[in-house]
Amino acid sequence: MQRLFSEISDPEISEIRTNHRMKILLIGSEGYLGSLLGPKLSRDGHDVTGFDTGFYREGTLYRASGMTPRILSKDLRQVEVEDLRGFEAMVHLGELSNDPIGQLAPEITYEINHKGSLRLAQMARQAGVKRFIYMSSCSVYGVSDAEFVDEKSGVDPQTAYAVCKVRVENDVCQLATDTFSPVFLRNATAYGASPHMRFDIVLNNLSGLAWTTGEIRMTSDGTPWRPLVHGLDICEAISQVLQAPREAIHNQIFNVGETNHNYRVREIAEIVAETFTGCKLTFGAPGPDNRSYRVSFEKIRKHLPGFRCVWDARLGAQQLRELFERIDMTKEIFGYRAFTRLKQIEHLIRTKQIDERFYWKPQTLVDGVNGAQSRP
Repeated sequence: MQRLFSEISDPEISEIRTNHRMKILLIGSEGYLGSLLGPKLSRDGHDVTGFDTGFYREGTLYRASGMTPRILSKDLRQVEVEDLRGFEAMVHLGELSNDPIGQLAPEITYEINHKGSLRLAQMARQAGVKRFIYMSSCSVYGVSDAEFVDEKSGVDPQTAYAVCKVRVENDVCQLATDTFSPVFLRNATAYGASPHMRFDIVLNNLSGLAWTTGEIRMTSDGTPWRPLVHGLDICEAISQVLQAPREAIHNQIFNVGETNHNYRVREIAEIVAETFTGCKLTFGAPGPDNRSYRVSFEKIRKHLPGFRCVWDARLGAQQLRELFERIDMTKEIFGYRAFTRLKQIEHLIRTKQIDERFYWKPQTLVDGVNGAQSRP
């Protein structure tokens, strides 16, 4: 699919890309976005090293295309300054995700997602890393009755996951110097195919249900608003932030998505049902989840004039249908624990592979369970 580029709209930014080959450390390289981003950055000509603790290593939906980075297997909380020396840039995707895990273990979520991320940024600055790109989330906006929220709007995080995002933004921005440039990307809700797939995010989940059951039964009326963004468009935003002039991105927050890609949840369900021909769709009563927000994405277009989203929800649903046909996806694959964050963490706890603080137990390393690669 051809990338599209808009004209420069900010006269103060005279350069779009530096085309500079960088040595990049990708934290969370084996996750949903990381397994897309690593090959993308390698194709861009960068020298990429992955860093991942391996919680979701078992789940591979399909073979990744392109060069995958070499991996340093280590817990985020155990990183040392020497691990980070020599890297010009870091992309941090390596937190616990998502809201259900925050509910399962809020203290561990704060330990990893807030304290761990802050410590990582502090060490990155000490190690001489110049650019630190942090994956935040539009979920920080929580509940808003404004027509659109933007980067200057107040935040209203509703979950431990979102609270940690706000705390990291607030703390890491204070570390900025002339030689250390943090950037905060508040992604819309992601969707789309990935080698290390997630079926616990809305469009992917509805597409999986439509394919495997022929039916989508919404438990709510689907009225809340959600902004959506394809994983590949997030990767493109990261790529452009890495190459942008420092003055365009230094210590800035950017919402990542397109303003016209705000959807009501019921619209997402309708798009999926139309794409998966014959799928039956029903709605329920208003649900208990009151999060609803529409997001403006104009700022990123001004600071990164070459960025725009190529994918929309309909194209994303079509991509997933084509993928499911190609891999002959079954109910068993769709329900496999490694494709749902909460299920996988609960499995690792239940089987005593990780301890109560989510550290790998020593015997799992000896037995090779931590390094296992498998598919359902």
